Amino acid sequence: MWEQSGKHNPEYKEWYLKEKQKIENAIDQNNIMRINHIGSSAVEGLISKPTVDILLEVDCNSDIEKLKLNLENSGWTLMSLRKEPNLKMSFNKGYTLNGFAERVFHLHVRYLGDWDELYFRDYLLIHKKVAKEYEELKQKLKKQYEHDRDGYTEAKTEFITRWTKQARKDFANRYVP
Repeated sequence: MWEQSGKHNPEYKEWYLKEKQKIENAIDQNNIMRINHIGSSAVEGLISKPTVDILLEVDCNSDIEKLKLNLENSGWTLMSLRKEPNLKMSFNKGYTLNGFAERVFHLHVRYLGDWDELYFRDYLLIHKKVAKEYEELKQKLKKQYEHDRDGYTEAKTEFITRWTKQARKDFANRYVP
């Protein structure tokens, strides 16, 4: 689940860029509004699970069924789909019957919006002290929730919410369409 070395893998950025290109080739360019590398692997130096999170924002007039099919045909596995009240699709790539592949990705598909994940990432990129605190929290929680992904995520929520609110103040409306 975690980097064995305890370090950030500098290849995450390259993994993201290659996968971004594959996504762009797989779906209609008119559907793509923005693609961003999000999550801990997007923050240089921050320890993270060896998983690259990608936020794909699409046009609200996109044919969601066609988009879903194109992504599945490109090797993505649909994990969850919610169309109402707002589109929220989650895909993964790199999960195998024998565990994780060398490269693992989570793809979050939503309509173009003003998403918290972008603000939190940007805040951690600029505020190294907060990024270090986040890393320390994650390491502490890793031991407690090693086999409870939902519990681990919930335990980080207060920290993420606090700094995302600050980021929204500092970067007012940075991602408003």
